[in-house]
Amino acid sequence: MGKFNDTLSKYRTEKNLIIIFIISFAILGMLRPSQFLTLSNISSMAYQMPEFGIFTLGMMAIIMTGGINLSIVTTGTFIAIISALIMTSEFAVNSPILGIIVGLIVMIVMAIVTGCLNGAFVAYIGVPALLGTLGTSSLFQGIGLNVTKGGAISGLPSQFMAIGNNDILGIPIPMIIYIVVIIFSHYFLMRSVFGVHLHMVGSNPRASEFSGIDIKKVIMKAFIYSAFMSALAGMVMTARYNSAKVDYGSSYMMQAVTAAVLGGTDISGGTGSVAGVVIAVAIIQVVTTGLNIIGLDRNLVDISIGLILIVVLTLRHFSEVSKNKKLIEKRRASS
Repeated sequence: MGKFNDTLSKYRTEKNLIIIFIISFAILGMLRPSQFLTLSNISSMAYQMPEFGIFTLGMMAIIMTGGINLSIVTTGTFIAIISALIMTSEFAVNSPILGIIVGLIVMIVMAIVTGCLNGAFVAYIGVPALLGTLGTSSLFQGIGLNVTKGGAISGLPSQFMAIGNNDILGIPIPMIIYIVVIIFSHYFLMRSVFGVHLHMVGSNPRASEFSGIDIKKVIMKAFIYSAFMSALAGMVMTARYNSAKVDYGSSYMMQAVTAAVLGGTDISGGTGSVAGVVIAVAIIQVVTTGLNIIGLDRNLVDISIGLILIVVLTLRHFSEVSKNKKLIEKRRASS
């Protein structure tokens, strides 16, 4: 019984999030049962949620270092545009499978390059993550706009489009990709040596440095991982839309921060939970879908996401203050 209570205490955030998810789903289901509780709507959410979730996992890794990645979405759309150009080129038309393979290889290379660029700015040059990623976000967006002239690159191979729109045994392919990413991210960010170092660097950089941890290398790896998540989410989104455009997924940046923080990631760094983030992504996906079905204006939906972020940060701040006061009182009493 004691071990069970310890487990509940350890996963308190995840438990609370599951309760919030069930309540949110139930309320929205009761408000619009004929629209919200349909198989087509649930299937639609299963196709949409993976790209949002993958973006959020990429954001989570950077927040755990004590920073933020404002280029999380523009990195994905920029890489998707360059890959889409390759997959719609003349040689790809004649050999679509080869075009897809080359496009995916380019995606991997560009993920490494963009991740290293952000990592170099933050870890080695010393630019604050907020400013560094704001700059690269503008850079990637500007290049993307120049390449596409503000339009969309469409007409991708049908084999590639299948990644975003087909299913295997009734499970959407994007959801299968998302599940694989969740499993990998849980090990990489929570269980691996890098994951331990990531938590330590985010919690106390100075102590981590004295412990012999290469802080710059940890931050660089975090940004490369984040870029890979951005690229993968961008490719899934491109496959689903069968086109690539600069402003696709523009709302995901704020939603990714909200989901990461709601899922238990400390905005000051050092703490995070892949399981919590995954549940938080599901909550926000359900809430935004439900509000859209109800007929709430898209701008008001964005406002509601912003309010959720403000409330979560405020509650977490007062919770931390209360915890610190109790700790101080406990130490005074023991002395």
